Amino acid sequence: MVSEKDGTEKAMHWRTALAGSQMLFVAFGALVLMPLLTGLDPSVALFTAGIGTLLFHFVTGATVPIFLASSFVFIAPIIFSVQSWGVPATMGALLAAGVVYMCLGLFVRWRGPGFLHRLLPPVVIGPVIMIIGLGLAPIAVNMAMGKAGDGSFEIFPYQDAILVSMISLVTTAAVAVFAKGIFRLLPILCGVVVGYLAALWMGMVNFDAVRDAPLIAVPGFIMPEFHWQAILFMIPVAIAPAIEHVGDVLAISKVTGKDYVKKPGLHRTLFGDGLATSAAAMFGGPPNTTYSEVTGAVMLTRAFNPIIMIWAAGFAILLAFVSKFGMFLQTIPTPVMGGILILLFGSIAAVGMNTLIKARVDMAEQRNLVIVATVLVFGIGGMALGDGELSLQGVSLCGIVAIVLNLILPSSAQEADDLHVEQEVVEDLVEHGRRD
Repeated sequence: MVSEKDGTEKAMHWRTALAGSQMLFVAFGALVLMPLLTGLDPSVALFTAGIGTLLFHFVTGATVPIFLASSFVFIAPIIFSVQSWGVPATMGALLAAGVVYMCLGLFVRWRGPGFLHRLLPPVVIGPVIMIIGLGLAPIAVNMAMGKAGDGSFEIFPYQDAILVSMISLVTTAAVAVFAKGIFRLLPILCGVVVGYLAALWMGMVNFDAVRDAPLIAVPGFIMPEFHWQAILFMIPVAIAPAIEHVGDVLAISKVTGKDYVKKPGLHRTLFGDGLATSAAAMFGGPPNTTYSEVTGAVMLTRAFNPIIMIWAAGFAILLAFVSKFGMFLQTIPTPVMGGILILLFGSIAAVGMNTLIKARVDMAEQRNLVIVATVLVFGIGGMALGDGELSLQGVSLCGIVAIVLNLILPSSAQEADDLHVEQEVVEDLVEHGRRD
């Protein structure tokens, strides 16, 4: 006979598992969109998101209610790297980027987070994030018009594509602005569903691959290869998601009322994020990062138990082995994704702009103007330094240029005082975390 206590515990386990499936549902749209854009296998992305989340919680002692999945920061670098060196070499480069990420966590453990603020202040991070969004804008527009991402050929007629893409765009924007409750956290997923139905009605979807696929199969894992040119190209890209991660940790701390910068410590969360990225690359999956959508879901549902995220990771791993589901995801027409990406990539650029505004970066200060102006023109204009395999361009070049300019250009006395005060606040906030 089952005791009342046992029955209560079972009910709690079921509620926790259900909450885990809901968190995966919230993250799902963005999770699978990134591999579809870069030509990677969405089933592998599901598997590596689950594995990465489990590794993160192992490193942090299952104390932070966070889910990790595909990072949009790496879209443009992955596309370029795959075209230049192939998928295995790109995976090797992403693995190396994850190692750099882990080393950054060790530096935070050793020196404290103050050096992060000195190396990567808002005047550096803001324009680099803007370039991530603006640099991807042509891909979104080409896909919305029925072309390949690079615009090299037409996949669907313009009239059909533009109608479907605008339906996806309007749906995504409407859900983001007007929806209530949990649905407000699902704009990408809602945009995909409504756009897909419109494309299906217009005869733009082909199910042959789904019918031919087995129900259950091992995802198409890819082993990494190591090419130093690809590695040197990819490593600087790790800067932007590192800063995004710090913001996510601070955000989830505010939501739950716990100081995760102190315990388990920012060094542990950074290390866990980097470990998740390297582990994903070992299987051929996209790099992982903490998901702001899930943070919003935690705030809305008050689901503060980190075990919920472990359940979500388990469901993602299981779903990765349902082959027909993976093939179904690959039937999503490019105009559906293009419409959503217009809003998504624009939002990334807006986040970069907001970084400058919230930090009150004075653009009348000549050094700030020089940094932002140079980075924006380099990024939007497609500047490349070097030739052939030794060239540096895109987000990687912009990140390095912004850091170097910030280090060598003199600051005004007032700006230096403000920076010193901000550094002291950050260092005081995490002093105990350094000793953990």
